Amino acid sequence: MNQPLSDAIAAARMLRLPIIADMAAPLGDQARDLHWTHEEYLAALLSRQAAAREANGTTNRIRRAHFPRACTLDDFNWTYQPAAPRQLIEHLATSTFVTKADNVVFLGPPGVGKTHLAIALGLKACQHGYTVIFKTAVEWITDLNEAHATGMLAARLNDLNRTNLVIIDELGYIPLDADAANLMFQLVAARYETGSVIITSNLEFARWGETLADPTLAAAMIDRLVHHADIIALKGDSYRTRSRRNHQNKIESTTPSDAQFDRQK
Repeated sequence: MNQPLSDAIAAARMLRLPIIADMAAPLGDQARDLHWTHEEYLAALLSRQAAAREANGTTNRIRRAHFPRACTLDDFNWTYQPAAPRQLIEHLATSTFVTKADNVVFLGPPGVGKTHLAIALGLKACQHGYTVIFKTAVEWITDLNEAHATGMLAARLNDLNRTNLVIIDELGYIPLDADAANLMFQLVAARYETGSVIITSNLEFARWGETLADPTLAAAMIDRLVHHADIIALKGDSYRTRSRRNHQNKIESTTPSDAQFDRQK
């Protein structure tokens, strides 16, 4: 290795460009063998460093989002959920709604795929370079209540406004008291036209007053959510319940009946 290359590698490490430092020598050999121009060699080095940095950025964004599990549109069972507007959901997966600070609301009974789709859209947003935080409604209340108790609620909401997409899962499963409902409203209101929200709920909008302890507060929150939002209502039986039932039916269909045992005797 010649001195100029050694100096270049040392400079790359000092600048925290590890891929350039690691690839400078082998790509240099490849460049000489293939008669690359200096520009082609430089482009090859920089493109590898950029790709590695983007991959690391995506990994970090996904880690910081705190998704409970990995869910993608590729492994979503569209057959079990024919009511899902596939074309719209696949368009949402381009993350253009995040660019516009629009919202997405998934409504439907338990087990129809609301959380799966919310996570899938969140993962796509991470891959497209956006920051995301996922929490259940109860976890968000805990988060905001702790900030409120220490006099840091405004700072916490301001900090969250730097996050491109906030996901609130399972709103409506547990009724909120007046204080908790007010915190949830503040979270949504603070993001109005400034940051995107995805909410999943087992309750239709007409029943949000039940979980938010105040119909007026619920109406105000819904108004801010739906002004720029896609509302997706999912229907049908619980996927988990249906799978369990199908599994049980399969077991029963393969288990010899008493009559079959009698014939075998």
